[in-house]
Amino acid sequence: MTDDLDPLASFVLAGRVAIVTGASAGLGTRMARVLNAAGAQVVVAARRADRLKDLADELDDAVPVACDVADDDDVARLVDTALDECGRIDILVNNAGIGEPAPAETEPVDAFRRTLAVNLTGAFALSQLVGRHMLERGTGSIVNVSSVLGIVGSGQIPFAGYAASKGGVVQLTRELAAQWARRGVRVNALAPGWFASEMTAEMFADERSMTWVKRKTPMGRPGAADELDGALLFLASDASSYVTGQVLAVDGGWTAV
Repeated sequence: MTDDLDPLASFVLAGRVAIVTGASAGLGTRMARVLNAAGAQVVVAARRADRLKDLADELDDAVPVACDVADDDDVARLVDTALDECGRIDILVNNAGIGEPAPAETEPVDAFRRTLAVNLTGAFALSQLVGRHMLERGTGSIVNVSSVLGIVGSGQIPFAGYAASKGGVVQLTRELAAQWARRGVRVNALAPGWFASEMTAEMFADERSMTWVKRKTPMGRPGAADELDGALLFLASDASSYVTGQVLAVDGGWTAV
């Protein structure tokens, strides 16, 4: 927290170290760039090592780590590498996520399990390891990436596994925040609405689907890539020093109606 009268001072992340998972594409790539632009050294993690290397080459002093967050050994190696290379971890962004739409009556149970393993269990496993380090230092910010589908149902987009995992992320956020609040570690979540990404590429390419999104969203449009930047920086930085256990929906009003 800062007493500086500069309203932007608390958003500065110079000297901070951030881990961003799911950083090889879409929102994760954007989040890594935004945190780096604010001054943070970023450890970028995802399964696709070639894309990570390209991103790391673009950023200032970034560290790429190939990692499947559903693999406990990979998660431990990610944290160890971040500490070995950077000496500390100040910010964790649990962004890695998967999901394939399917009617609940036909969604394969194995696919459901895999979705929870990546989106929910992976976020917990990484938060646990990073959380131990943050708790020892008495400071840190964890930003989990949920979804509007973790807050409200859709029905028209059959996404039971994804919705269940993202709903779990919401409650995991609240529980970790409640446990760690007095020990200096804040845990919050972003709940994006409809943004272009690899997961939504087919939907964004379909005129009927986009007509549905525009009709259902009070603002009448999907989100632009930069419209998550401010919310991410707010939750990751000292600007939200008295905020924990919150789910910030960036959704054009989707969850308001």
